[in-house]
Amino acid sequence: MLKYTAIPILCLTLFWSCNQNPKVSSNETNPKLVVGIVVDQMRYDYLTRFYNKYGEGGFKRMMREGYNCKNNHFNYIPTKTGPGHASIYTGTTPKYHGIIGNDWYDKILKETVYCVGDTSIRSVGTNASSGQMSPHRLKTTTFADENRLFTQGKGKTIGISLKDRGAVLPAGHTANAAYWFHGGEEGIWISSTHYMDELPNWVKLFNAEHSVTKYLTEWNTFHDISTYTESGLDLNAYERGFNGKDSATFPYPLDKLKDANGGFDILKTTAYGNNLVTDFALAALTGEDLGQDAVTDILAVSYSSTDYVGHNFGVNSKEIEDTYIRLDKDLERLLKGLDDYVGKNNYTLFLTADHAAVNVPAYLQSVKIPAGYLNHAQTRRRFESFMEQTFNSAELIENISNDQIFLNRRLVHTMGLKLEEVQERIVNELINYPHVYQVYSATTMSTSEFTIGIEALLQKGFNQKRSGDILIVPDPAFISYPKTGSTHGSGFNYDTHVPLLFFGKGIMQGSTHIKTEITDIAPTMSALLGISFPNAAIGQPLDFVLE
Repeated sequence: MLKYTAIPILCLTLFWSCNQNPKVSSNETNPKLVVGIVVDQMRYDYLTRFYNKYGEGGFKRMMREGYNCKNNHFNYIPTKTGPGHASIYTGTTPKYHGIIGNDWYDKILKETVYCVGDTSIRSVGTNASSGQMSPHRLKTTTFADENRLFTQGKGKTIGISLKDRGAVLPAGHTANAAYWFHGGEEGIWISSTHYMDELPNWVKLFNAEHSVTKYLTEWNTFHDISTYTESGLDLNAYERGFNGKDSATFPYPLDKLKDANGGFDILKTTAYGNNLVTDFALAALTGEDLGQDAVTDILAVSYSSTDYVGHNFGVNSKEIEDTYIRLDKDLERLLKGLDDYVGKNNYTLFLTADHAAVNVPAYLQSVKIPAGYLNHAQTRRRFESFMEQTFNSAELIENISNDQIFLNRRLVHTMGLKLEEVQERIVNELINYPHVYQVYSATTMSTSEFTIGIEALLQKGFNQKRSGDILIVPDPAFISYPKTGSTHGSGFNYDTHVPLLFFGKGIMQGSTHIKTEITDIAPTMSALLGISFPNAAIGQPLDFVLE
């Protein structure tokens, strides 16, 4: 007969606690400030490809003094800006946080909605509608939200980005403020009534005194262009460029080009857009007194110009190389500002990206790598003909967007059809189309469990309430995009492999090739701070990066 030894409840509790989270920091040793940096559209190989062009105080300092996760990936599809920022800060994927794209077809409203668009609130700082933004479509908390709850609202959260979604989603629901850049004819930083009724004095002063006109100058390469050997030819057939200039080649006279390119919005598509973000982030440090007491504050900074430049010129362009060389200088400036104002051992920082990007398919074709462009119009005509012949109605198609097909479920029911059978017949049809790699139905996504491969990434991006009836995966490096510039969105490595650097207080020095996932960041920051994980987090704390 077996005998059981009683173990005191307290001992069990201590054993469980220690083994569950062995490296959680006590509140007394927490950093005064956590800084999250997201570089929009940054491929991991930008760290290594341009390494010799970087100075010692930006990327290299983070890699040298901090921890470099070299095999970090997004673990879902689609790899887009909105979902990326949401996933980094919530520790979960679109399946749970609900941000399934930058915009998507709303099956309830029967219209396309924007991930942070909110017409129930007003713009602050401008009369334009560009300030009508909030995180109301984000279903879960961010680690910034959890810090606000933990500190009884004493810890501040500030989000900053050129893009509204890059500021709003990381900051979460409870943020003190999120600010984004409004270009056009104004060139100012704005917010919304979700956060405030009017801009604080420091922002008003910044908008008045820090005129962005100083950046409407010539954009030329930081170093002699002949030394930019890590990128392709300056003059090539794979770049779009700016209206009003015959070729996409350096230099770019921005003051002369601005009127034909959206006024101050032209700055977003240059390296100078990152200067604007750094200027404003440094002003926010002092304007909001961040990191000045024992209660941890959070500053979420997203650099968006890297994405605009990548879309316009492609990932192998001189323009993208110069943008990262200059971003490195901005990071050095930001780190120095943090050192001086918060203190070298008083802040913790991470740097990652919201997605990476594919090489321009036309360029890949030129070097004999399979790649190309999708003809959606031709595919749609063929598909509508199939629906007419098979179900006697093309009206069963309610919407096609984001590589998804939404069926008119009411009409499916009215016609006496079975939804699962309609979905399956569509899957079997589409898989035969050119450059369709995989196709899955909503029923399969809801009833099967995938653990590896593209299927698993697709499932983690599938939101039962918001996603479509049919999910389509195009062939690798086949995109729906113009033949100039790069884009993103897939689950292939060129879109999922992004940097992940940890730096500062509480962080080990080192590196790893162990695979990490984007959803591990928020739990790691939560563990560092000793706070609750975001309420739908699926990632795991990366114990090996924590002291």
